[in-house]
Amino acid sequence: MNYDLAIIGAGWAGFNAALEARSHGKRVCLVDQGPIGGTCLNRGCIPTKALIQSAKILSLCKKANIFGVAGIEPKIDFGVIQARKTAIVDQLRQSMHGALKGIDFIAGSAQFSSVNTLNVAAGQVKAAAFIIASGSRPMQLSGLPFDGKRIISSDEILALSEIPESLLIIGGGAIGCEFANLFSDFGTRVTIAEKMSQLLPGEDAEVAKKLETIFKKKGILVRTNTDASALAGDDAQYILAAVGRSACIDGLGLDTIGVRIERGKIIVNEFCQTNVMHIFAAGDVTGKMMLAHYAAYQGKIAALNSSRPIEMRKADDTVVPACVFTHPEIAGVGLRRQEAQAKGISVRVDKFDFMASGMARILDEREGFLKIISEVPGGRIIGASVIGPYATELIASLAIMVRNRLTLKNLQETILAHPSISEALGEAAARVEG
Repeated sequence: MNYDLAIIGAGWAGFNAALEARSHGKRVCLVDQGPIGGTCLNRGCIPTKALIQSAKILSLCKKANIFGVAGIEPKIDFGVIQARKTAIVDQLRQSMHGALKGIDFIAGSAQFSSVNTLNVAAGQVKAAAFIIASGSRPMQLSGLPFDGKRIISSDEILALSEIPESLLIIGGGAIGCEFANLFSDFGTRVTIAEKMSQLLPGEDAEVAKKLETIFKKKGILVRTNTDASALAGDDAQYILAAVGRSACIDGLGLDTIGVRIERGKIIVNEFCQTNVMHIFAAGDVTGKMMLAHYAAYQGKIAALNSSRPIEMRKADDTVVPACVFTHPEIAGVGLRRQEAQAKGISVRVDKFDFMASGMARILDEREGFLKIISEVPGGRIIGASVIGPYATELIASLAIMVRNRLTLKNLQETILAHPSISEALGEAAARVEG
């Protein structure tokens, strides 16, 4: 079987790479030993957010009397919640298969036998170019290996048949915080431990502190500056290790063909190209940003560059939104204040508290704030952080502002709908003069 492009991995990076290459008239095959959709669809973004939505509905029902709706006594049917999650995943998986018209999907593992050949279940695949997009897996703690029973990964916690009575989460990053919030809303007694000084390491410190305060109000026990070894005696029903993810590159035969690997990830240049010129890599295997939307972007860039090698485009990772689907939501884009200052950039910080938002009060979602970081002088918006209602939607507008080098004055002069949560954008810039 001969192709212009062979892609290993049918997650968000590989899938989008395949569609991009097809649009350039290339003959493409997509190889994956798991179901289409990779981590994001099957064990990450989609199933977790389906569960989170159920938890949000439960929380809303519990405070229905605030809105003058009395007599609601919500009960959790976790089996129905899990069935809904599974149905959503199945429907999206079918849609992805339907989108592959003209692209060969090969089920099974893949291994390089030479720089131009893959061994697959059906025989051999030869191609002019390759994209490695084989994704990542949950990282294990050396002293607490996964046993699938009590010490579990983010994959296994999604398959629980009942809501845990107690849960210890090791790792206060996005994954750990989302599961802490989710199961706390379901009634689980949750402890979250993070070895760094704040939850969401690398996020705006004020945002992280706000989240910690909100978690404590929910009854979540937050332990920062805490090493996993100090938690060995915890009696939680389950221990979720959420300390990061590692690239899935074992068994691909990369040593055979000399693809450069460092610290367990595939090294690529600004064109998503490995040291073997016709072999590209995209998504989690590159270890750059383990975010589905960035993986999709990398996949498209890799496919474009493999299809048009004389007009290669650089991947730009300076404006990538990062979202955490806690309640309230958290999102950021561009530079945080501490990052800008570390680069020697003079900045001003404009902040709006949702307590002053009419729509936030209507929704009874007043916790949080929006923070815009801009350059001084000039007022060019270079970053933003949000914790509050619809933060993961607001960040899209802020990403457009950062990407297109808009200024605070541009924002101030834009008419925003009232009443709306998006008014917070204009309110944050309301103090701009001239």
